[in-house]
Amino acid sequence: MADIKAHLRYLRMAPRKVRLAAGAVKGKSAEEAEAVLEFLPKRAALPLKKLLKSAVANAKHNFNIEKENLFVKNITVDKGPTLKRFMPRARGSAAPIRKRESHVTIILQNK
Repeated sequence: MADIKAHLRYLRMAPRKVRLAAGAVKGKSAEEAEAVLEFLPKRAALPLKKLLKSAVANAKHNFNIEKENLFVKNITVDKGPTLKRFMPRARGSAAPIRKRESHVTIILQNK
């Protein structure tokens, strides 16, 4: 059986923050993972929940697999490009600010 994938690119959130939410759903069933993300008090939970729903829709549309038969095989959070900005500091100097982005891939599999 082929794995069902969904990608989320250029999420404007640091990868280490997204990985906290991603680790909470790894290995769980699709229904249980959605319930966990619904009540997880992290900002990254909402985009991950949307990504999970997208992967479930891909499974239903492309492979005709129901949500009850799916589980989260793997979820990876990779780093994307970094926006470099500068904050003015004392005596005319500047401090760098790195606004990090994430690429998230979720892989679902049939039970």
